[in-house]
Amino acid sequence: MDNAVPLLDRDAEGADPRQRRELQGARLRDLIDRLLGAGGLQAARLRDAGVERGGDVTLDDLHRLPMVTKADLWAHYPHGLRAVDAEEIVCVHGSSGTGGRPTLIPYTAHDLDVWAQVMARALAGAGATRSSVIHNAYGYGLFTGGLGVHHGGIRLGATVLPLSGGMTDRQVRMIADLRPDILTCTPSYAIFLGEALRTAGVATDLRAGVFGAEPWTDEMRTQIQSLLGLRALDIYGLSEIIGPGVACESLDSDGMLNVAEDHFYVETVDAQGNPVPDGTPGELVFTTLTKTGMPLLRYRTGDVASLAGPVAGSPRTLRRMSKLLGRTDDMLVVRGVNVFPTEIEAVLLADVRVSPHYLIVDDRRVAARPELRVAVEPFESTVDNDRLGTELTGALRERLGISCVVSVLGPGSVPRTEVGKARRLARWTEGEPPLAGLG
Repeated sequence: MDNAVPLLDRDAEGADPRQRRELQGARLRDLIDRLLGAGGLQAARLRDAGVERGGDVTLDDLHRLPMVTKADLWAHYPHGLRAVDAEEIVCVHGSSGTGGRPTLIPYTAHDLDVWAQVMARALAGAGATRSSVIHNAYGYGLFTGGLGVHHGGIRLGATVLPLSGGMTDRQVRMIADLRPDILTCTPSYAIFLGEALRTAGVATDLRAGVFGAEPWTDEMRTQIQSLLGLRALDIYGLSEIIGPGVACESLDSDGMLNVAEDHFYVETVDAQGNPVPDGTPGELVFTTLTKTGMPLLRYRTGDVASLAGPVAGSPRTLRRMSKLLGRTDDMLVVRGVNVFPTEIEAVLLADVRVSPHYLIVDDRRVAARPELRVAVEPFESTVDNDRLGTELTGALRERLGISCVVSVLGPGSVPRTEVGKARRLARWTEGEPPLAGLG
């Protein structure tokens, strides 16, 4: 391949798939032995499924084994499904989770080492080297984003600027003064920061950006690249598995994300938990082959994507996953039609008049007559708002098969996000609208 990016870890990223599968099988058997030895929920479920030792299982049997869900982690709060003594835990990460319910994940020193490995590979796949300066604007704290990039950048040998989220004026100053070549943050903050850089008249040396923690579309990629003048790449992870670095797009992965298969075995399943073939969207299910603090066998993520093999002729022989289509719990059912928010974003941002600041509102005030409302902003105040609204309504009807109520608001009407994940979806069941102008 003419555009191939050098491998950081040839044995892991470029292994013969047959040899990798042998490694995965051995690691799966070891994982099952560790889970059975630790006791608890996963051990009980394995024994109920007739598994008494790792030697009883092959990768071909995996789809028959029991799964774990976030509800299981909530039920065992605060220590989750920890499989080692408390003295072996060196840090705890997590997130508030759906509806603010906490999910805390214990990490051992070994887990942090794995995390640094896969994040270093991800950054290298984006073109980062030991000479790079990585401007890290992911949040530092319980959220795994900031520290994941930090661990990986240091493992790579690059210089990491630990800016964290927010304080945009300071971010602009650091980019102007320290000239980073790699930017890491959420895609929504990349846009916010890009607008601030443009307003300040700051030119950058940024070559690539690694953006994750939110589902985002190729249409948003186009806008980010235009705004920042870099190559925008997607990264995927969740604290239950390891944090960012579970999968990451590389400059040569043809728009999909390379899965760190030597550490995380990935499946896709339908709503009933049955396997779906490559190329078919399904819920991602991960098995942590090497994690020790809280190893998980077949964890249902709630994230929807499709899988594929490696790019033909690529030095990276890893399986790939698509960009996220959405989450199973974010899928909207409107008048019998299933809609993912990313489908709406794809329509909105395909229109050059529309800015990347929008809000989708699931209006359930009248249960028998649900409405899907979309608030957008134009890039320019000279845009004919009525015409834009009419044309977006038609485009959404054609894509989704249902009608939506589109409100074109003035610039600055949709709240921006400096810290954390952008709010793209709101539920409206009673009272005032979640955004002024939607009445």
